[in-house]
Amino acid sequence: MEVPPQQHQTNRVVKALLILLNCSLMAIGQIGGPLLVRLYFLHGGKRKWLTAWLLTAAFPLLIFPIAISFTRTRTKAQSTRLFVTPRLLLSCAFIGFLLGFDSYLYTFGMSYLPLSVSSLLSTSQLAFTAFFAFIVVKHKFTHYSVNAVVLMTFGSVMLGLHMNGELPSGESDGKYSLGFFMTLAGAALHGFLMPAVEYTHLKAEVPVTFDLVMQLQFLISLFSTLFCTVGMIINKDFQAIPQEAAEFELGETKYYMILILAAVALQFSVIGSLGVIFCSTSLLGGIVSSLLVPVQQAVAVIVLPESFNAEKGMSLAMCLWGFASYLYGEYKVSRKKQTRKLQPVEEV
Repeated sequence: MEVPPQQHQTNRVVKALLILLNCSLMAIGQIGGPLLVRLYFLHGGKRKWLTAWLLTAAFPLLIFPIAISFTRTRTKAQSTRLFVTPRLLLSCAFIGFLLGFDSYLYTFGMSYLPLSVSSLLSTSQLAFTAFFAFIVVKHKFTHYSVNAVVLMTFGSVMLGLHMNGELPSGESDGKYSLGFFMTLAGAALHGFLMPAVEYTHLKAEVPVTFDLVMQLQFLISLFSTLFCTVGMIINKDFQAIPQEAAEFELGETKYYMILILAAVALQFSVIGSLGVIFCSTSLLGGIVSSLLVPVQQAVAVIVLPESFNAEKGMSLAMCLWGFASYLYGEYKVSRKKQTRKLQPVEEV
């Protein structure tokens, strides 16, 4: 059955609004989350498994939209899938455990590196995402998307290469190097996770609705939290939290406020990232993530004791240029598809 042009246009608008909403959630999480985590480490926090756990610990928040969606579908007498298939459950467990390990790699690097240097993870993440998107989901590249990947990768690399005068005081070269390579490893793993999520959607063998995606997000975050919880138990982080809070430089109340706000912000980042993949592609998720890196630097100048220099300004310009290139390419592809659909079919 052919979709009427008006309904097709409505679907495009709804999809664009969903992408915008998820990008906004990514922005809140990716800018606010790392800043709060860095504040935690700067003022006496030392628990790496705890900060890794924060990335998905606020996953119970997803219960509310899932419950609302279920109530709405029952009211309209529509069929809904309450439980995912066993194959999807195993996929969520696999991705969730990898996400938990990836969170630990991120926070390990963030504990030893300045925020501007740890932004290198977003740099290489885009390159790894582009590579794995081509391998895993056979993503087709245009010269616009290739231009965007190159520009935004080099633009963000400038942040990682500008290390002079930004080595944290009292940090040894060994810990600095270890944090750098752990961050790079986290970027590579995250670059694989985004196409893996897209592949899960493509091979779901059931209609991939927004309701089902919310359930997948819940399960992925659940398994990631379980993985980090095991690490916290082994490292005895739960027992150490009260003492660390009492010794926190900003005070005990602000200690718990930073942890709670970081958990909520980072959960927004996970929801937004998975939502962008559902509404579009993993490559767009990587590009939006890289676009937010220089924005994160600008906010860090205000919140943290970091400077904004010419390299960071150039990085911001290159990332904005690359993002504009990607959007223009997607617009041209969309217009070409629409033109083909509107062309009359010649009768034989």
